[in-house]
Amino acid sequence: MRRRWGCESEVNIKALGPGDLQPMRDMLAMFGEAFSEQETYTARQPSDDYLATLLSGRSFIAIAAFDQGTVIGGLAAYVLPKFEQARSEIYIYDLAVARSHRRRGVAVAMIEHLRMMARIHGAWVIYVQADYEDEPAVRLYSKLGTREDVLHFDIEPRHSSGGEA
Repeated sequence: MRRRWGCESEVNIKALGPGDLQPMRDMLAMFGEAFSEQETYTARQPSDDYLATLLSGRSFIAIAAFDQGTVIGGLAAYVLPKFEQARSEIYIYDLAVARSHRRRGVAVAMIEHLRMMARIHGAWVIYVQADYEDEPAVRLYSKLGTREDVLHFDIEPRHSSGGEA
């Protein structure tokens, strides 16, 4: 999907596949810069085999926005098969746009691309979390969906030395 942003540039939105290892790595670097977490996104990147397997599966979706071949936006989502009905949910895990391309509709275009893909994955809903203080994200998601205020808890895995599960 292509979208014009004035005469000087054209943004291309594309779902990444197993042959898109460099764009995926570029997307990781862009996430690191956008979130000010370069260490998290670039220091211990997975192998090419791991990324190719991830990008070829049905449980992970990576969508990149390109301007003149450079990754300027990215969306990483997980497809979660449900047990109570034969359907899925899609969880947007990360979404970012390079500072130089913000407020131009790039994030909306990536989400719209994901919305089209959701039907293929049998998804009945796409959901995303945002921090209260992240006003641009809250504004964006409020335009596109219904807000639910929920509590989120991180539970650390138990590291046992025995047979405990």
